[in-house]
Amino acid sequence: MDDLDVLDWRERVARLYLSDLDLDGFRAARDELFRTHPSSPVPPDDRPGFTGLRWFPPEPDAVVEAPLRPASGELSIDTGGPDGVVSYRRVAVAETPWGPLTLWWIEAYGGGLFLPVRDATCGDGAYGGGRYLTDTVKGTFGRGLTVLPGGRVRLDANYLYNPSCAYDDRWACPLAPPENRVDVPLRAGERAYHA
Repeated sequence: MDDLDVLDWRERVARLYLSDLDLDGFRAARDELFRTHPSSPVPPDDRPGFTGLRWFPPEPDAVVEAPLRPASGELSIDTGGPDGVVSYRRVAVAETPWGPLTLWWIEAYGGGLFLPVRDATCGDGAYGGGRYLTDTVKGTFGRGLTVLPGGRVRLDANYLYNPSCAYDDRWACPLAPPENRVDVPLRAGERAYHA
C-alpha cells in the first residue's frame, strides 16, 4: 500500500462524511469507494466481485440525543500491529437509551475522537468485534456523532461501520472496551462483511 494512496483514502473518507448526501447516497458512495480505491480495506482479490457492503435497513429510532457526563482516566490498547500500544483518554460518557458509552480521545499525534461500540448484534449479523460510530483520526466527522450545545451529543447508529480488520486480517484494530458494550441490539448501520 502506497502512503499517498492512504492519504487519498483518508481525504475521500473525510469528504464523504462531510458531504450533504442523504443516507442512501452516503452508502452508495461508500460502496464505490470500497470497490475502487487502492487503499480499500476490502481484500484486492475480493474487489472484482464486490457488490457492496451489507447494511441494516435505515432505522429512524437509531438516532438519539444523549446528555454527556464528565469522565476521566486512560486506557491503553495493544493493537497487535505496527501501531503498538495506543493510549485513549476518556472525554465524556454519553447516557444513551442503549446504555452508557464512553467517548475516547486518541492520544496520538493530533489526536481524535473515537467511539467504538459492541452491541447485541455483534456476532449475530454485525461484526463480532464491534463497530465504530466515529473515529475522527480517520475522517469520520459529523454523521455518527455530532456534538450539540449544552453538553449533549446526537448519535446516529445508521452510520455504525466496521473497523478495517472486519474485512481483512492484514489490519489490526482497537475494539470496543468493556465499558462500550451494550446489551441491546442496534439493528442499524453496517452488517458483517463475511456473511
